[in-house]
Amino acid sequence: MFGKDPDNTIDMTATGAGALIDDDFAGAGESVSADGAETFAYPMLGKDGFEKTLEEGCETAAMLASDVAFLVPELVSEVEGPVPVPVRLNDRVVYRFVKRIFDIVFSLCAITILLVPSIFLCIAIRIESPGNPLYSQKRVGRIGRNGEVCTFDMYKFRSMHKDADERLAELQELNEADGPLFKIKDDPRVTRIGRFIRKHSIDELPQFLNCLAGQLSCVGPRPPLPSEVAQYDERAMQRLSVKPGLTGYWQVWGRSDTGFDDMVAMDLAYIEERSFATDLRVIVETTSVMMSGKGAC
Repeated sequence: MFGKDPDNTIDMTATGAGALIDDDFAGAGESVSADGAETFAYPMLGKDGFEKTLEEGCETAAMLASDVAFLVPELVSEVEGPVPVPVRLNDRVVYRFVKRIFDIVFSLCAITILLVPSIFLCIAIRIESPGNPLYSQKRVGRIGRNGEVCTFDMYKFRSMHKDADERLAELQELNEADGPLFKIKDDPRVTRIGRFIRKHSIDELPQFLNCLAGQLSCVGPRPPLPSEVAQYDERAMQRLSVKPGLTGYWQVWGRSDTGFDDMVAMDLAYIEERSFATDLRVIVETTSVMMSGKGAC
């Protein structure tokens, strides 16, 4: 039913996937020194959207050594004795439970409301460009505690011509994004309808199906391509410690106006600050961004 991305493989290294630990026991950006002492350098965002840092000793950043999200193997050996369960574990479990219930209810409501408009949009896409109006692409979800890589098929309304994947190689030298990302402002593969639905993020709406299935959350870091993750360093790998989402800090504060490093900083800030109130705020701000189309490529 869906057109598929042939790239189903991903090359993960021990310093990447193998170093990640389940986010129930974790924040983001913490480290442990060789003598076991805690140090903190959290990527956070101020009201103006710029990154800031909370140093060790700040009350909101004070956490247990066991609350470390990402320990590279050589640092794990430095932590002696049993690791105690962090105090905030119960709060995090409750948050994840409420978040999942919200994802199910919100997705069902969105799918019901958008069903008829989606049918008309599919017809318009098919008339302009032959091919399936729905498109699926292999994406990377969260990394499990054992370093296992989870991938899934993410759905979109097709915004490009059906031969877009085959033409990607010939356009690589025109890439305007940094890091592993690929972006062209005037991508010749995009259709006229595609430009509109991409500008207002309408092409992403079928991902409520992924939300309902539990592969995505309404709010979280955007799921990357396997080819992008293969180029991640340890810092970028941290954004895969939680379930990816339909929208997040990057979507409401940056989009295509920001570079790869800024995107990673925003995602790590969300991982540290995430709460149900934060998720609701991001959803409200996403609606405003969708209406304006600001920052879209």
